[in-house]
Amino acid sequence: MIKVFIIDDHQMVIDGLQLLLSNEKGIVVVGTANSGKEGLSKLKEIEVDVILLDINMPEMNGIETCKKILLQKEECKIIAVSMHKEGSLIKLMLASGAKGYVLKNAGKDEIIDAIESVYNGETFLDDTVNEIILNGVVNKVKSNYFPFPTLSRREKDVLNCILDECTTQEIADKLNIGFGTVETHRRNMMIKLGARNTAGLVRIALEYGLDKSE
Repeated sequence: MIKVFIIDDHQMVIDGLQLLLSNEKGIVVVGTANSGKEGLSKLKEIEVDVILLDINMPEMNGIETCKKILLQKEECKIIAVSMHKEGSLIKLMLASGAKGYVLKNAGKDEIIDAIESVYNGETFLDDTVNEIILNGVVNKVKSNYFPFPTLSRREKDVLNCILDECTTQEIADKLNIGFGTVETHRRNMMIKLGARNTAGLVRIALEYGLDKSE
């Protein structure tokens, strides 16, 4: 029996994955958590084979969570389950120790295939993810390679405000967007660039000129 643990900050996603796996022979969901910190705490108490891990989570993102889980339980197999399609982010998650990467629009068969594959020691990337990585390799050969995902125009706007030392409320007022939207953009940029906090985001931005990159 493959013991699965789910970490996602959206309860609806957890409920959906639990329902999807509920009647599957050979697979049992042994626990869930709504954050990386909660997951790390619960994993100390139970035996787990495969972890389905979201990337975009507040406080501790999936990349950092993945690294900490493997320090605690190196035998666990981690599958990133995310809506992010950035090739560099996929590679960063795999470099952090994940054995699989599946997009959140994946069907039941794909999720089960991923769980069984990583449990048996294989690496699993769904067809879309494979294509994204392949296209990234081709584009790297064809053009000057930029080592990070491209930021959206709105993310660059938020980044420039952060570099100008604006507060979250000041950024929201300046760009005429919601306070929560600013925080979402900030969190997405930190995930894309592997930054642990705003200070790290600023350092990476200045080092690589991300605010000016196209």
